[in-house]
Amino acid sequence: MRWFARSGTLLPMPGTTIARLAPLAAAFFAVAAGVVAQETHELIRAEVEQLRSAGDLTAGGVRIASRNLLPRIYEARGFEPTWASQAQIDSLLETIDESYREGLDPRDYNSDAVRAAREAYANVAALPAAERAALDVMLTDSVIRLGYHLRFGKVDPVALNPNWNQKQDLMGRDPAVTIQRAIDAPSMREFADAAIPRVFLYRRFTEALAEYRRIAAAGGWPSVPAGPTLKPGMTDARVPQLAARLAVTGDIDPQAAQATTTAYSGAVVPAVEHFQARHGLAADGALGPGTLAALNVPVEARIEQIRANLERARWVFYDPESEFLVVNIAGFKLYLVRRGEVVWRTRVQVGRPYRTTPIFAATMTYLVLNPTWTVPPTILRQDFLPQLRVDPDYLVKRDIDVLDRGGAPVAQDTIDWSSGSSLQYQLVQRPGPTNALGRVKFMFPNEHFVYLHDTPSKDLFAKESRAFSSGCIRVENPLELAAIVLGAKWDRARIEALIASGRTQTVFLDKPIAVKLLYWTVEVDATGRVSFFPDVYTRDKALIDALAKPFAASAEL
Repeated sequence: MRWFARSGTLLPMPGTTIARLAPLAAAFFAVAAGVVAQETHELIRAEVEQLRSAGDLTAGGVRIASRNLLPRIYEARGFEPTWASQAQIDSLLETIDESYREGLDPRDYNSDAVRAAREAYANVAALPAAERAALDVMLTDSVIRLGYHLRFGKVDPVALNPNWNQKQDLMGRDPAVTIQRAIDAPSMREFADAAIPRVFLYRRFTEALAEYRRIAAAGGWPSVPAGPTLKPGMTDARVPQLAARLAVTGDIDPQAAQATTTAYSGAVVPAVEHFQARHGLAADGALGPGTLAALNVPVEARIEQIRANLERARWVFYDPESEFLVVNIAGFKLYLVRRGEVVWRTRVQVGRPYRTTPIFAATMTYLVLNPTWTVPPTILRQDFLPQLRVDPDYLVKRDIDVLDRGGAPVAQDTIDWSSGSSLQYQLVQRPGPTNALGRVKFMFPNEHFVYLHDTPSKDLFAKESRAFSSGCIRVENPLELAAIVLGAKWDRARIEALIASGRTQTVFLDKPIAVKLLYWTVEVDATGRVSFFPDVYTRDKALIDALAKPFAASAEL
């Protein structure tokens, strides 16, 4: 067959039949497609090599964030394109859109560029090789960004808290392989749900976020005007406005709210108490400055608070441990979590704002019954020495012995407490009911010398805000906790008998248990009730600000 050229196009010579032409045309376009595919392959290789060598690449109109995983993915597949259809991109877009429900920002995952790529993939075979290579790399980078944030969170916890020591890994899975499997999965959303299991607390946070966003979309809640403290039995023109505000967040039935008069009585009083209990306030039913301030926090601020705590959840709620203890510092509570459910809880006291309880994880390995208490150097310097300079019998009244560096007793009347040399001594409080650690301490060895313990200051557990300690965590029901962590061999009667003996005894746990000291200013219970705790250490703002920043590349990517 003979061909001739017209305007750069090959045409058959007159007389050539269509039947004879078809196989040749098919072969021609197959060769052409193969050339384009080979060219795309080479262009992807060049982009990956640039990323490897320069550490910087722009593809598909966005700056590529993944400098480690993305090259590994393409090298493993011989630089072949990994995106071939709109259906794949639809799966990615669904997962990006769903990230909003988890408090993340879809813009961090190139959402606009991904939508534009979907349109370009309507006829992927017609895409120029350079464009397809660039879009392929951009789409893969978007999956890596999204997967990393869903798994570990957007904000690096160490950047906010240098004490953070909880691991971040995929439990032995290769991240590059995992990302490739996500891309290849029929549904990326379903793959993510299976690969990143969420415990019940995380799911409740997402439900609370959706609810408060619905409230915001409906106009939020009305503010309650300032005025004198309102107590049950009083009359005030603000009561109907108060009831309307409480109805928005479900603290009072809407019909009861509509029937409210200016009398501060009836259903509105328990509704205020319910609101106070949800916000870490004394549930006394009085509308004072603290309750009024909590009522008038805008819904947008509460949404950001929930988003911040969802981020905190991403930092920790992927650990496979079936049982662990969690201290919520901001909520002043201790929980025992077993197979994803809270099976026991109690109130705690935590460090004062100027002696904060650190946030970290460790493993409880033993406890001490009838412990002694060695006064830490900071407390000796800041608390004890000023008292001793005023009252020389301060230590005697508290059953505290003074020891030298060798552990030998020292007569207290021979020490000049106004001298700097007094810091060389150890102060050790004997076991007993007035011991600062109470009758039991729970040890999870750590560099901060922080632990859980009993306390003689039982009355402080009745306070709503319980930041009273010097950093350790005081437990309201320590003997119950002791029976739980020691297991079946140790019943409550045996523990109490040893305590009654007055003898100091160390007991190792048959099964060590993980302890997580965390900071949560939001809690959602099994009924969906959302509680907001005061930000006692003022840590929410830094996290909320970090979440609002544009996506930043991470060394882990």
